[in-house]
Amino acid sequence: MRRLILYSGALAQMPNQGGLTWFHLQFLLGLRRLGWDVLFIDWLEPKMCVDVAGCPASLDDSQNLRYLLQVMRDYDLTESFSLIYNRGERTTGMPRERVLELAVEADLILNVMGYLDDEEILSRVRRRVFIDIDPGFGQIWRDLGLHDPFRGHTDFVTLGRNIGQPKCAIPTCGLNWITIPQPVVLEHWPAQALRSEGAFTSIGAWRGPNGPIEYKGRTYGLRVHEFRKFVGLPSLCPDSRFEMAFDIHPGDARDIGMLHGQGWSLVDPKVVCGGPAEYLAYIARSKAEFMVPKQMYVDTNSGLLSDRSVNYLASGRPVLARDTGISDLYPTSEGLLTFSTLDEAAKGAEAVNANYSRHARAAREIAVEYFDSDKVLTKLLADLGVG
Repeated sequence: MRRLILYSGALAQMPNQGGLTWFHLQFLLGLRRLGWDVLFIDWLEPKMCVDVAGCPASLDDSQNLRYLLQVMRDYDLTESFSLIYNRGERTTGMPRERVLELAVEADLILNVMGYLDDEEILSRVRRRVFIDIDPGFGQIWRDLGLHDPFRGHTDFVTLGRNIGQPKCAIPTCGLNWITIPQPVVLEHWPAQALRSEGAFTSIGAWRGPNGPIEYKGRTYGLRVHEFRKFVGLPSLCPDSRFEMAFDIHPGDARDIGMLHGQGWSLVDPKVVCGGPAEYLAYIARSKAEFMVPKQMYVDTNSGLLSDRSVNYLASGRPVLARDTGISDLYPTSEGLLTFSTLDEAAKGAEAVNANYSRHARAAREIAVEYFDSDKVLTKLLADLGVG
């Protein structure tokens, strides 16, 4: 008999975000590869529903539902999802009654960032696993008594691979953290043809939903705060192009002007990589990734390498990454290179340019060795005791 894992994360709430969609798909498709049945649980409130123009809409006319259904169809998950609308007033996909029945039978639920807070469902699942993809914020909130996102869960998993180590400043909050690298389903992310004429690119939010946070006399900031340290890179690398698919609010006009003035090209991520296929294609036509994460991840020495960077590696795209403490976790001489200063970033870009085919080959090899979903998810389930 096949066994069941429930999985919950935001997809319908955040349509046209190809990267986040792939984050969820790596787990859903990866677990299915290992022989598990999976049930994806999502939820929406009426105020969240918008049409393609961003105007309020009914559920049936919303871009939210349209996007979710398209992703489910494209990846053969139409029989494996349930969208809960308006706190259970309506369900699309698997009926709520059946979800409640399966919750009792499931081995566990993987609850990304505690996204699902439906107690009627959660109380029926024996193992409720919190998946932390934004290491540092939740732990510090809890330690400061501001908010406890981990409440009600039985197990705790994080992509911050240094959490619990003396070199990492993120508090454990007395919880036993299982750390994992980001899984990638390699059959969906084949190595791509070389693009030595492409640009160094990356994808993400300039700020994101959380603000900086003060903890033990230090302020931990966002990507914007870390990226400003490296805005001069294009002028040091005249033989390279740098293009960022950043979600930047128009209110950050000063930063936008600064980036353009320093030689960065900016594109809208919802236009160039707004769905899973477009996201994959955008990475494929890139030369490499230039990755600067949130300052929180850097200054806490979190050990996080983003899901986005792992997708670049799997595609055979070298990654030039601001070091978050990953140098002790993965090989960082070829394919994946780290930097801490502007000068080191420039030298890293020069190294990629000088031996591009070698770095591209090494990138794919790193993905196969360290991030293959078969390996990562098998170990995760073993660590959770449900191999």
